[in-house]
Amino acid sequence: MKISLLGATGSIGTQTLDVAQNLGLDVVCLTAHSNIDLLEEQIRKFSPSLAVVYDENAALELKKRVGGMIEVAAGMEGLKQAASLSAADVVVNALVGNVGLLPTVAALEAGKTLALANKEVLVCAGEVVMPLAKKNGVEIMPIDSEHSAIFQCLAGTNRPQKIYLTASGGPFRGKTKADMAHVTPDEALAHPNWSMGAKISIDSATMMNKGLEVIEARWLFDIPAGQIDVLVHPQSVIHSMVEFEDGQILAQLGAPDMRLVIQYALTHPRRAANNFNRLDFAKHNNLTFTAPDMHNFPCLALAYAALEKGGLYPTVLNASNEAAVAAFLNKEISFLDIPAIIDKTMDAYNENNLMVNIDNILAAEAWAKDFVTKNRR
Repeated sequence: MKISLLGATGSIGTQTLDVAQNLGLDVVCLTAHSNIDLLEEQIRKFSPSLAVVYDENAALELKKRVGGMIEVAAGMEGLKQAASLSAADVVVNALVGNVGLLPTVAALEAGKTLALANKEVLVCAGEVVMPLAKKNGVEIMPIDSEHSAIFQCLAGTNRPQKIYLTASGGPFRGKTKADMAHVTPDEALAHPNWSMGAKISIDSATMMNKGLEVIEARWLFDIPAGQIDVLVHPQSVIHSMVEFEDGQILAQLGAPDMRLVIQYALTHPRRAANNFNRLDFAKHNNLTFTAPDMHNFPCLALAYAALEKGGLYPTVLNASNEAAVAAFLNKEISFLDIPAIIDKTMDAYNENNLMVNIDNILAAEAWAKDFVTKNRR
């Protein structure tokens, strides 16, 4: 198997390369946003035929370093080239944010099997992406602990009556708004169970990550929002559950190690041996579940509201969240400002009668980010 890895220098990307090395897979393409130091190391180790850097100035510098070894491309056109590369059997989309949308479309149009870690693609464009995948006979494999769990539980079964998405609760589980009024980015980034990138770590702290996963699950498994529940499960041992019409429930369990999820996406329907983390039941003999606190963590409620409104509201939700999280990480706003800004942006948006297509999704994204920039104070 030959893979094209979009987002190679991020958390999911580096773990994907661990899996690829363990499985003996060929890596034919690597992309990065601007971290060319790490990308250069990866190029020299995995010898791809193509490297893409989204930042065009950084791409020029990389070309000076490795241009004699491989082709170097840049920008969105480079990402689309990487996603449709003829040499690749599987495209792993580990890009962060809605920048992953056009490369996803390119991969599907090229008929590539898609291993998708970029949840924003389905949040904003599930209505477009899922029919396109069906039209081109492409299987989308989720690289996400919760959606991989659901995918595995549904193998060879009937449609579910209910899906339970589990959530760790993040670093501020049990805290009130007063407790979180002055938290710092470093505190919000300190996830208790998972090793993740900065943006997804903040999303976990606000519980927006779980809200995005609800929207993603709606499209990935073709199930209404009313049949998707969230449960806070601090131990992160049960990754999600599926309930069927006869009342029986299947759960998928495993150690909190994203490499297990990545490997399954790349080897499905078979499984392969590895030396990754194993679940020790003796150390996890107290599994607990509680309902999410949507008062102190309103981002989850905002996600459900965006899904109910439909149309381009999920795009506005996602884009305003991206902008607010970036502002928080830059210490320009407080932690509690994040949901307030998202709510304000969604209230201001009034063009939901527009058709959901790529052009309108990109326009709604740009509008939302501009609105946040102008109105975040």
